[in-house]
Amino acid sequence: MDKEKRAAVEAILFTFGTAVELGKIAAAVELSEEETKEIVEALASEYESEGRGIKIIELEGAYQMCTKSELYDYLVKIAKQPKKYIMTDVLLETLSIIAYKQPVTKGEIEKIRGVSCDHSVNKLMEYGLVKEVGRLNVPGRPILLGTTEEFLRSFGLTGVDDLPGFNPDMIDEFKNQAEQEVQLRLDI
Repeated sequence: MDKEKRAAVEAILFTFGTAVELGKIAAAVELSEEETKEIVEALASEYESEGRGIKIIELEGAYQMCTKSELYDYLVKIAKQPKKYIMTDVLLETLSIIAYKQPVTKGEIEKIRGVSCDHSVNKLMEYGLVKEVGRLNVPGRPILLGTTEEFLRSFGLTGVDDLPGFNPDMIDEFKNQAEQEVQLRLDI
């Protein structure tokens, strides 16, 4: 049996994850359906004899690679684990603006950051850290954003009043940095 063809059949079944018709597999690996079926059956037999966590099943003339049902409990343990968020600097910056200025609109966030915040806000909403808390009563009725209970849990806060305050010296330093940045842009 050709190792490359065997590997190709295995790759097809692994990649698709759904049942693939024998004829399509055979056409892809340029073998007859009979030769392809032999490869599939050999792979299935090998997985079973080696006690692997996967198996190949036949479904109405099609084949599918799947997890052995007796191992589902292990998969459930992984699926139930809490999701890890990837908090980039941009997400943290956007989140901090929302946390300190809430309720706040996207327009206000963009004015502070100087760039679009759509992606950041969407990600923070996806993570459950930010939510819509109402609408501003002006033309266009922009959405007001605020933090969630998940935000408080994630950062070990009992309420937004627990957010760290600003040191007045740091505020002056931030103002100076902002003024210098504006001056640099004007000089360009």
